[in-house]
Amino acid sequence: MSKFIIAPHMRLHEWIAVEKGYFDEVGLEYELEDQLLSAAGDRHDLGDRVGAYQTFEKGRTCDVSSACHWTVNVAAASGHGKLYANAYSVSPCGIFVPHDSAIRTPEDLANVPISVGYQSGSHYSTIQALESFLSHNEINLSFADGLLFKRMENLIDGAVPAVSLFSGPYYFMEQLGYRKVLDTSFMMAAMVAEDADLEDVEKYFSALRMAQKDIDLRQELYTHYYRNEFPERFKDQMDTRLFGPGERIVFEPYSREIFDESREWIAERNIFEDGLGELSYEESIVAPKMAEPAE
Repeated sequence: MSKFIIAPHMRLHEWIAVEKGYFDEVGLEYELEDQLLSAAGDRHDLGDRVGAYQTFEKGRTCDVSSACHWTVNVAAASGHGKLYANAYSVSPCGIFVPHDSAIRTPEDLANVPISVGYQSGSHYSTIQALESFLSHNEINLSFADGLLFKRMENLIDGAVPAVSLFSGPYYFMEQLGYRKVLDTSFMMAAMVAEDADLEDVEKYFSALRMAQKDIDLRQELYTHYYRNEFPERFKDQMDTRLFGPGERIVFEPYSREIFDESREWIAERNIFEDGLGELSYEESIVAPKMAEPAE
């Protein structure tokens, strides 16, 4: 039997499930794909206008992975995998600037280049959050700085004025004293490969449910796992005792209503010029029956 391939995504759950044996407990033969791990951080530097959606187009080499729900939605409707509809998650995210920046309010971000990942969570969530403060013509997104760690590095090096960051980098910016101008927390979803074993998918999420309980109860015991996916350059500076719980998995349906409303929002902002895919909600999702958690 081939192993179930998991791509970590800058959250604590998978690392807890490995260390505490939850994947073994549910009988999952698994392997973590080295998709984000990179001591130099170079795997996050994908270039201009290459983000999460483009990696789905190219074809991920794992059975399950995560990205912002907007991208997973469109990718699944375009036939690049199946959206897992039995759960979603919410990740803290924010727009950060240097502590001595003249930018102090969301309105101060008018026409300021904000580094985000193209067609990734930071892209959509920055627009969504800033719409309450700025006109669309005043929102200036920059896609030239790569994905998560590259954007963080550019802000630390003083190469960019403002950056959207989530998960571990979000907390690292707070530790270093960077100013969060605006919260842009957003929903994530899981993508399941077309040929993934649905029993394995069920086992995987059962293990994550156990890990979520651990995080809810004693997050401070597990924040050290953020170090597993950080570039080597920053590890000596990190004090993960100051970090928060990060992404939280919600075991509620990613419903047809969420699916349709999200697509309407994307279409109104013309984020995908080539369309949002033609598959229906039923054709785009997978929702295997999950075993009830042990008492």
